[in-house]
This record gives sequence, structure tokens and C-alpha cells, in this order.
Amino acid sequence: MELDDSFLKGIGMKGGQIHMLMRKRNELLQLQEKAQQGKNSSSKAPDRTEARTEPVSSTDAAAQDKPSRGHRAAASSKKQGRRSSQLKHGDDEALELSNCRPFKSQDTCFKYVKDRVLAPESGVNDLIAPCHEYKSFATAAELNKNQLKSKFACEVIRFASACMNIRTNGTIHFGIMDSVEDKGYKHGQIVGIKVKERECYVDALDHIEKCFQENKQEIARKCIHPPVFVEVISKDSQDQRFVVEVDIEPTSSLVKNSFFEVCLPKYNEESQKVTLTKEKAIYQRLGAKSEPVKPNSLATFIQGIQDRDAQRERAELSSTEVHTEASQNLGRKLAILLNDGKSYMDDSLRYILVTNRCEKDNLTCINFLMRLNIFCVFDFDEHSNVSGLYSKYKEHHATRSYFLQDFSNESKTGNPPSQKHLCLFDQPSWVFCNGRSDFLGDEKPCDENTWIRTKKKYLKKAITRICDEILPKRSFIVLFLLLSPVQKPLVDTFQEFYTEMNGTEYIVCIAESKEIYGKWANLAQASCSIETLEQCSIVGMKLSHVDATIRAMLPSTAQPRHLPVSTRGLCTLPLLEEEKLFSLEILCADQCDDIKLDLLTEKEIQEIEQNFYKGRKIIWENFWLAEKRRCGEIIEREACKDASKLLDDILRGSGLNYSVAKLKVFHHPGSGGSTIARQVLWKRRKDLRCAVIKTSYSPATVCEHALAFRDYDEKEISHCLPVLLLIEDYDEDYLEELRNELMDAVATRKINSPRPYFILMCCRRSNDPERLCKASPLDTVAVTHKLTDSEKSLFRTKLEKLKQKDVKPEFILTFVLMCEEFNETYVRDFVGHILLDIDRSSRDTCLMRYVALLNFYVPNSYISLSHCEAFLGLGAYAERKLRAYDFKSHLSEQVRMIFIELRESTTYISSVRIIHCLVAKEILYQLSGNEPQSQLAMTLLQEKPLFENRFGREEFIKFIRDLFIRRDKRSRGDATDTLFSPFIEHVCKAEDCEKAIAVLKAAYELLGKDPFFAQQLARLHYKNEKFEDAEHWAGVAKARMPNDSYILDTEGQVYRKWFSFTVDKMTQEDSPQSITQKIEIALKAMKCFRAAQQAAKAEYDSMNNAGYFGEVEVGCRLLRFLSTLDVFHRNPQGEYSELVKYLITDYYIPKDIERTWTNLHSRLKGLRQNLYNALEWISEDLSYFQTDKNQEKDEEDERDEKEEQIYNPRKWLKRQSEVYAKFFISTSLKGDSNSALDTQLMRRMNIYKSGGGNVTNILSFLTDKKEARSAEKLENILSFYTENPLRDRLEDNDLINYILCHITLSCLAPGSAKLVSVQALRELSARFFKAKGPFPASAHFLLTLLYWPDEALDKEPNPDKDKILNSALQTMKRLYDIKMKDVPTRKKRIYTPFFLGKGYGLAKIVHKNKIDKLISGSLDEKRMKWLHGTVWNIAKIRDILKRVSGWTKDRDLFIRGHMKELPILPLHRDSVPPGNENVTFYLGFSFKGLVAFNIQVENNAAISRTQGI
Repeated sequence: MELDDSFLKGIGMKGGQIHMLMRKRNELLQLQEKAQQGKNSSSKAPDRTEARTEPVSSTDAAAQDKPSRGHRAAASSKKQGRRSSQLKHGDDEALELSNCRPFKSQDTCFKYVKDRVLAPESGVNDLIAPCHEYKSFATAAELNKNQLKSKFACEVIRFASACMNIRTNGTIHFGIMDSVEDKGYKHGQIVGIKVKERECYVDALDHIEKCFQENKQEIARKCIHPPVFVEVISKDSQDQRFVVEVDIEPTSSLVKNSFFEVCLPKYNEESQKVTLTKEKAIYQRLGAKSEPVKPNSLATFIQGIQDRDAQRERAELSSTEVHTEASQNLGRKLAILLNDGKSYMDDSLRYILVTNRCEKDNLTCINFLMRLNIFCVFDFDEHSNVSGLYSKYKEHHATRSYFLQDFSNESKTGNPPSQKHLCLFDQPSWVFCNGRSDFLGDEKPCDENTWIRTKKKYLKKAITRICDEILPKRSFIVLFLLLSPVQKPLVDTFQEFYTEMNGTEYIVCIAESKEIYGKWANLAQASCSIETLEQCSIVGMKLSHVDATIRAMLPSTAQPRHLPVSTRGLCTLPLLEEEKLFSLEILCADQCDDIKLDLLTEKEIQEIEQNFYKGRKIIWENFWLAEKRRCGEIIEREACKDASKLLDDILRGSGLNYSVAKLKVFHHPGSGGSTIARQVLWKRRKDLRCAVIKTSYSPATVCEHALAFRDYDEKEISHCLPVLLLIEDYDEDYLEELRNELMDAVATRKINSPRPYFILMCCRRSNDPERLCKASPLDTVAVTHKLTDSEKSLFRTKLEKLKQKDVKPEFILTFVLMCEEFNETYVRDFVGHILLDIDRSSRDTCLMRYVALLNFYVPNSYISLSHCEAFLGLGAYAERKLRAYDFKSHLSEQVRMIFIELRESTTYISSVRIIHCLVAKEILYQLSGNEPQSQLAMTLLQEKPLFENRFGREEFIKFIRDLFIRRDKRSRGDATDTLFSPFIEHVCKAEDCEKAIAVLKAAYELLGKDPFFAQQLARLHYKNEKFEDAEHWAGVAKARMPNDSYILDTEGQVYRKWFSFTVDKMTQEDSPQSITQKIEIALKAMKCFRAAQQAAKAEYDSMNNAGYFGEVEVGCRLLRFLSTLDVFHRNPQGEYSELVKYLITDYYIPKDIERTWTNLHSRLKGLRQNLYNALEWISEDLSYFQTDKNQEKDEEDERDEKEEQIYNPRKWLKRQSEVYAKFFISTSLKGDSNSALDTQLMRRMNIYKSGGGNVTNILSFLTDKKEARSAEKLENILSFYTENPLRDRLEDNDLINYILCHITLSCLAPGSAKLVSVQALRELSARFFKAKGPFPASAHFLLTLLYWPDEALDKEPNPDKDKILNSALQTMKRLYDIKMKDVPTRKKRIYTPFFLGKGYGLAKIVHKNKIDKLISGSLDEKRMKWLHGTVWNIAKIRDILKRVSGWTKDRDLFIRGHMKELPILPLHRDSVPPGNENVTFYLGFSFKGLVAFNIQVENNAAISRTQGI
């Protein structure tokens, strides 16, 4: 059958393997045809059998038939789809050629590979080159000893005598197919035979004495060499087979003037004995055959003996002449193998080293390995850590050591996608493939067979993962360094890499010893021919020469790198120390000076410059080349100068002294923000220690490395230089956690420094950088597309200079667009011009549209080069000669202009994106034609090559997920907040929601039925009033993730929206059944929200309070709905007495609904308590946090459009509390019952209706601009309480609210007649510390306010009051920790509602709002004054607040209470001075505890440290 791509793919072969196989097959077919022509001219007779001179018995014949049937069966199975490496090979297939064992060679390392073919049998050549004869010997090898010996001796003696008579060397091979009749095999095919006893073959030659004449027997013994057993290796078979070969060497000194007449042994079946042929015969070589000399030619043959002797003598004389082999140019070969013949190596390539034992002498010759960019090492030397290569390498590099099974599992840990293989890139991985002799654990070395059985599978797994998932094609070279005798595991490693990499294109072997290489090559030829191996191998070159040659080709010198030090000098930074700080990209004082500038051509320098101006991120080489005047200067924008000035201010200590300062750079995409940030670093690299943070690592790791970086090689760590750390495209939570880690770490040092320890330069993309700059002008720089007049001039001049260098504008598109300030019209026209003649149907244009779709809608998205190659059908099919493979050459000119190739700085993984998101937007619109974007996305989802490509798959899938479900948020720097992903919102707006639903469904199916896609489908359906479908998809999401609070909340939102929709559409004609259905929907919503509340409590990495807000929203809407029903008519006073009576009493049910609402009664009667619980939880929650972060200007417009964010939660809570109370108040109910419970309930509802009822509502009176009105309301609320609350015991929550009303009223109207004394309030609060029951945090918060030492009340020290304070503080801290869980630090910002004032009694409690009123400026300006601590410079504020004294001890802050010390929380740990100091500060009261503001060392203003909010 004919081999084709479809068949080979069907049997599981990879694309590259198919390509190589087909190409090799065509080459071999041509060789086979030529060989066949030569063979036909001198072939054996077609009817020739193995033993032509003896009869074959019927038994033997039957035995010989069996292999043929087996081969036909193999042929049949092949047609059924088996692999092409079966034993059967049809006539139309060509097998790989193999070389014969060198004549007389006893090399035990030489092997044959099963199913390869030897050159056809040959006749006499030059007498020295042996002629060859093949025997399959398959049947005879299975015979008994006597039969085997006679058969073997017969063939050897016949062939030997023929060679000796002709005076030619020869080799007869047993185990090589010779029968041209057997269509199952090729002539010369290596199959091998099973050798049970080698002695049988050796002893068989004892027949020499019987078959040769007596005077010729000794000569024959010397000419016929002993049998050589050559092992036949096979990847697919474990059977041990051999080719048995006998060499014949008739030297002239032995055979001169002699001819050899022999009789041949044969086995007699009847007598079962070996007999000799009756007539002797003289054999000769005729062509490829051994034939007897015919009687009529005998005389002539004998007369020619002298001529043949003379020919033999001349041939031997010629062969003994010394032929000096011309030495190979191995240096050039090494350069070609490692860097395609360039003068220097590509430093972006990574190396995988495979090696074995390195002797001590060789350790001085492997310095080049210290300079290579090694990814990992597969080391088969168990002593490597003690005396081998690893012991030397780790002196120069930080490494991670593994055993084989650990390394194979390293990359499949549960890390996030971005971190999955990260640790493998930062430090070389040293894999001990066969244990470690010095390891105390169980990993001991093992023998070959044990290794194959127990460890080979891990090797295969590791190599497959590296090649398929970690390192992209053409980004690495596998270097086999053979330093000692080779064993099978090392060969297995080669075979695995050869298979995974589809050949030897990126494999290099170096061996100084030819013997070591020979053994390795002979074993490796099972996968790859020896000729191919030789092409990729450097053999015989001294290791010291290899070392010097490679080091000369390195693109950089080995000169050390340096860092600035506090004494204004430099210190050396060894590579080993630098690699230990792997979470930092360190910028040295002499960065790039190690580059060999003379090796860079002008073209390469121009390419580096053009890459930047086309849109790639700037690299340090750009700055360095500009300084060296080898390329144009980098434009310095005004924002760069602004950032430098802000940095100088921070370093001078202007304003406040932070240990960790922040300098923020917000920039439009493509406006050069990253360039500006790196320009600042480059300019300060000689006087500050500078580095770029790799945000893939945890803040704790970065903090550890940053501290080590700061302290490195400094004598006094108190005088170290500040460290400037650049962090780009960060997450806000990450930044905050890092800052806190750094501040805590600095705080433990107990060192006071006039300058910051660290300066975090935070560079992030934003669609509105100017807004963010206005919000924090003292530490923020905005970079926009808008150019100043001076900048326009600089950009125009630069563009002209680039044009003078013959740089076409289309090759520096980003720079050209920046010159035009990314004007939309200009971008549209420019893109239109480029796309004018583009082939819209081509694959690369289609790829460009996909990339544009992702780039426009997903920030920082890209597609890996591997995905692009898979999509275009490239990569695996590349010709060998295209090693320096250029992806761009397969793209159209237009696509090349639009794409920019990026390379990740750590992993060197290449990817592509559109040069700018605005260009991506134009491509989408201009190439769409009539095709909507939903259809483009649908087509993208059907592109199997993209989704099945394993390399970089996780990043690609993440971008696809973001395309469909990532919403825009202003807090992340996006222009707006969106309900759905911008793409889905576009489809809904430009097309229709059905298209959006269809494409989301397709994505859901493709991406493993992701529950978050089901969640989005539910949201999209209910947004478009498709509630049944929304219910289905919410159920689907819930089924996949039943305990996710956000998904449960979405289910609740489905029913909430459904309920609101049905109520809004309600008419007078609605049936009782439909009313029941509406109530059922509302109750389902509340049940879902309660489930979300419980799930949120169990989630330790988030604080999701949406369930509580949702339950209150639905509950209040349900109350309003119930109040409209006829069955609950109002009384004459306008109250909902019937509804109240129904909801709060267990016994009362109106007859009209008694039966129809049977399933609802119990749930509706629990409505009041459920709402009360939710309102209380929300109130307590809001008490912890500052909630004024949202600006009033956009709140009202945006509130209705946002379902997840409540813009004014305090106001919302107050409004909902009033609604709640409205439907539970009825004066008529008081007359119906004397129950104290009902009376208390009515009082509580009246308090709610008046604006009280919980902590947050009460405190919100303090923010009312009309203080008199608020005071009046509070007095009204207090009137609802009993006159003697100490006697008439209030419930816990009522008592808390009662006390807090007095404190709040005291802040608003200190002279109010309703106020009671602090002493009375203390007596009321006694139960909070005397009773054992659990109390909410607000109760303990009140204790800290009431029992703080009062100059009027606490004249005598009282230790019991300290116990109360201490107990309250401890309980508040415990409750705070429970509430906060493991959420990011940024979300733990505590709200401090009260401060300690200068008065006494209730007058000493000052609310924060009173302080805010004394601060001038807008809300943003006020926040900045709190942030930077300038609020404490305002005299009026200092006049009303009391400054208290305390002390520090080991960076902890304390204050004396009534008698004992109490712990105080500094707002920032960074604000506590080092050492043991007396300090003063302002005291705040929060739900976390007592908080210190504006900490200053007492009586020492020179070194005072100030810290604001």
C-alpha cells in the first residue's frame, strides 16, 4: 500500500516524524533502485536455497515455509493500520541503509539495528575490501546442535574456500536476509538469529580439519577467523538477537602457490550423523556467489594462481601504506552546530545538557558551561555533587537539584498558569537521573535494567513536558556531553529527545574520545542512522579546545557586574549571588558593558532600535547603545522629568519619611510609560540600587530578595543606598501586600534612616491616567498620548532622523502613531492604507483578525508563536536547512507590518500581538466587512490547531476566558465599569443578545463546561429578561460549583430580577395563583442569598457580602408587594395592620389565603427575623470599614447600572431599614396584645423608622450636614427607649444602640437634656464584660470608648478597668481576625470613627467627621491630607485632639491605661520608631482596637517620624 499523511497520522505519528519519514523514504528509494541495478547484474540464481550443495529434507522445507507465512500475516496486519516499523516491508517500501561491521573488528560496542538493510551482496573488489554473503539462517538456528554445526560449517567452508582461492577478503553474515523469493523481506535486511550457545558456532569450525586437505588445514585455520557475534538492537523488541559473522583473510604469506579443494559436511536425517560430500570441489567467487570451478576450467583456474598471488601481494602492500587522514575543521563545525556559523552565539537560546561522569581532569575544561544559558541538566553521574560536574557548576550558579521523578512532576503542580513552570526558568535545574551517592534518602544509583524498569518512564515524562509545554521549538539546544563510557540510559535520553524534537536539528553531541562516541553512536543508531549522528557530533576535539572555541563565540565577556555602594564606590555582584535573587531583574551600574560591541553589526544595531520604535518594550541595550552613540538618543518626555523630580523629593525626605515610598506612573497604552519608568531607572543605576520586580513571585519572596539586594556587600546596613524597584502592570492587592511585607521587614530592623529603604515605582496602564494623577498628585505621574509642543518637536526631529537611515515609516508604526498622538482619524487612514490590497481569505490575515480581537478586548493579551505556527501549519514541517527559521517569512507584507513579535524576558518565550490596541480596533472594523464580531469569535472557537496546541495553552485559554467573562473596572485602570466583558457588551449592543448568548454557549462547551461561563450565561439571560433560561444556567453553574458564594449569589440575582420583573408587569387581572408564584420566586431568591451568605463564611480568601445585600433588597421589595394585595388592606391610619399581624404572629392567617398560601405561611412569618439578621450583619460589617471612597458626582448616575457595587452603603442601609420598619409598625396591634415582645418589637420598628436601629444608622447621623436635625432625630429615638433601661433590661442589641445614641448625640449636641452621664453608661455596659454570652464587636468597641481613662471620673487608679479595656481589645482583635480571613491587605483598611479629644466625659469623644470639617479642599484633597499626614499640621485639629504619651519596645507600641500597659496598633507599622523610645501620638478608636496616629519621638523633633492615614 502507499504511505501517505492520512495513514501515518492515523497510526499516531507526529507531523515532523511524518515529514522526515516521507523525505527519507524518497531518498532511500532512489538509492535502492541504483543498488538493485547493480545487484541484478551479479545476483544469485533465483532458485538458490540456503544450502545449494546439499539436499533439503521435507522437514526442513516445511520449517522454511513458516517464516514466510508469518511475514504474510504481518503484511495483512499492516493493511489494517499497524505501524510501518513491522517486520514486513513491502516491495514498494525502502528501509534505511546500514554499514557492515568493519572487517576484522572485534569492537563489542558495534551493533546492528533490526530491519535496516546492508548493501547488496558483493563480489571481488580489490581483494582487501571484503566481499559479502548473507544467510538468513532462520530455520537452521532452531535445529539441534549437530544439524546447526553442520549447516554453519558447510556455509562457512564453502564461502571461505572460494575467498581463499580468489585471494580476496570476505565476510559471511548469518542473520541477514538473502532470499529474493521471500517477498516478506528485503534483500540484505537485518533480522538476526537467536543464539542459544555460542560454543556451537565456534565448535562448528572444527570441521575445517575434516573438510580441507591435511596440508592445508593449518592455513585454513589461520585464514578463517573465529565467529563474531554482533548484537541486533531494536526499539520494539526485547528479544536478544545476533548477526553471526565470519571473516576470511587469505594473506599472501599463507596462501601463496596454494589452491583449496574441500568437501562439505552435511547432516544425514536417516543416520542422524554428519557426513562429507563424496567429491571434493574447488570453489571460487563469481560475482556475489560462491561457485565450484567447472572441470573443463580447472586447469586454467590453477594456472592463474600465480597472477592472483601477485595481485594479492600488491593489494596488501598498497593497504599497508600510511594514509594520513585530513583533519576536519571541527571548530567551524562546532560554530555551525551551535550558532549557524555566525561569529557569536545567540544568547536567547537555552541549553539542555545531558552528560555522564566527568573526571577531575576534565573539570578545568568545562568553563564554557558556566557561560551558557542552561535550562536543565540530565546528569547520569551519581557522584556529580561530590566530585563531578555539579560540584563545579554550583560554585558559579544558583541551581535547583531534583531527582528524575521529582523533576517530571515539577511542572504539573497546582500553581497558577503564570507560575506553573516559572521556577524552572530562573535557575538551572540539575536532575540526577540515577540517584546521588551522597544523598541520605532512598535515591540510590541502580543498574541499567533496574533503571529502565523504574526510572525510564520519568525521563520520558520530563522530556515530553519540556518539549511540548515548557520550551518552544527552536528556542533550545540539547547538548550531549559524553565524558565517560556510555550506558544505555544515556542513549535512551537521546532517543526520547530525538523523537520529541522530530530529528537532530537542535541536538549537538560532543565527545573527545572516539571510542566513547563509537559505543554511544552504535547504541543510538536504533533511532537515528550513524551518518545522521555524525552530522550533529563533534568527535575527537580536545575538551579544552571545545571550551576555548565556545567561549570565543559568546556574545558577552566574562567580566563581573557591579553595584553602587553607600560609600560612592562599587562592589562586585557575582552571578551566583545575582541568581539567588531570582525574583528581581537587577540593573547594574555597568549594565550591558559586558557585551562585545565589535560583534554587533550595524544591521543588528538598527534592528534593536527599530524593534523599540515599532512597539516592543524598551530593553537596556537601547539605552546602552544610545549612550555609546551607536544609535539615536531616546526621547525624554516631560513625564520622565516629572518622575525624576518626584524621585528626588522622595530621596531628599521632602514631606513625610516613609521606609517604603511609592512613585506611581499611570500611562495610556502605547504612550511610553514603561519607557519612562525604565529611563528613570537607567539614569539612577549608578547612585541607587535598581531592579525590576517579577510579579510572578509572591510578595514574600520579592521582599526577601529586595532586603538581600539592599544589604548585599554593605558594611553598615543602616547606611545602605535606597533600592528603586520597578513594578509593572501589577495587581493592586499584590502591590499593597508587597508594600506591607517590606514595611514589616524594615520595622524589625529597628534602624532609623533619613531616607526610604525602598522606593516602589509603580507603572501601570490606564485609560484615564490624568484622573488617577489628580487623585494623588504628590506621588503620581500621568503619561498620555497628548504631546506638549516641545515633545512634538522632539518626535518630529527623531522621525526625520529615522527616515534618513532609510527606515520606512511602516516598520516603526508605533512611533509614527505616537508622533500623531494616536489621532483616531490618522490611525484609521493609516491602517486603511496598509490593508488596501490584503488577501482577506488568507490564513495569516485570518490569524491577524484573531489576534486583533484578543488585543482590542483583552489588555496585555498575545498569542504564542507556537500557536501561530500551528495555525499556519508551520514549525514541524520546516526543512532542516531552515534552522534559523523565520516565522515572518510566512506572513504577508501587511501582516508583518501590523504584528510585533515579543519575547518574554524570563523564559524567552516568543509571542505576537498587534502593535497597538487602537490599531487592533481598526483592523477589526476594517476587515470585518459584513461579518459581525460574534461570528469572528465563533470561528475562532472552532480553530482546533489553536486550542489543541499544547505549548503555551494555559495562557491562550486565559485570554479566551477573559475575552468572554473579564469585565472592565475603573479600579483596574479601565475607562468604565461594565456588567459583562467589553466584547459581550459590544455584541449585545451592535448585534443582539441572542448572538452573545450563542457565542458564550460555544465557549462554555469548548472550555470544559466552565461554571463561570454558565454563570455569565445566567446573568446575560436575566439581563435580557429570559428568566427560565437564566434559572437553567444558574443551576448548571451551581451544579459544577455548589459552594461558590458568587455563583450562589448569581442564582439569587436571577430570582430577584425575575421577581421584580413579574411585579412590575403585574395587572389587576393577575390570578391568585400568579401572585403565589411571584411570592415563591421572591422566597427562592432569599433562600439563595442565605446560601451565598453561608458559602461566603467558608471562603477564606474573599469577603463576599452580596448575599446579605441581596436578601434585604428582595425582602423589602417583597414587603412592598405584599402591602399592595387586597388581603392586606390598610387601616384608617394608613398602617398595614393586617400585614403586620400576619407576619409577626404565629396564629393569625387571613382566611382568603389560608389554603392558597399553605406552602408560604411558615416562610413569610420568618421574613421579619431574616431581614433583621441581614440588616444587623450589614451594619456590623460597615462599622469596620471606610466607605466614602466613591465620589458623589457619579454615584447617582451609575448606581442603577451596577448590581455588584453599592456606592453609598450607609445611605442604602438607612433607607432599607426605614422600608423594613414601615411594614412592621401598627398601633392597632398594641391593643390586640399585651405581649411585651410585641411592644418591644413596635418600639424597635419605630426606632428603625426614625433612622436608628443599628450601629451604622446611628453613626450616619454624624455625617449629616444638618447637625441640629440629626440631634433632634436622635433625641426622638432615645424617647422610644424605657426611662430606666438599667431596671427594664434591654436586649443586647438594643442596649448597644441606646449607648451609642448617647455618644453620637453628645458629638452633635453636647448640651442635650436627653444625655446621661458616662458613669451611667458604664453601669449599663457592665453586662458586656460580666456576662458570658457572646457579644458583637460593637459592644466591645463601646467599652473602649467608655472605659478609656477619664480625668474627671478616674482620679484613682483602678486595675479592674484595665481588665475591662484589655479584655475588650483582645476580643475585638479576635473578632477582627475571624472577619478578615485571608483577604488581601488592601481590603482590610480600618475605619476609625472616633478620636480622643481634650475634654472629659462624653465630650472627650471626637468623631472623625468633626475633624474632616476642619480640613479645607475637595474630597480628594482631604483624602490626600489624611494619606500624607498633613492633616496633623492644622492648628484647629491639634486644638481639639488630645496628644497622649506612650512608648515603643521592639517596634511594638504601648500606652498606659488606668494602671497597666495596653497594646496600641500603629496605623502603619512603618511609623513606629526603632529601638525603645518615648513617643506621643493621637489616639483613635476602631473596631480592630486602639489606633495611633502621627507618632513622634518625644522631645526629639530632629529624628521624629511622622505617619498619616
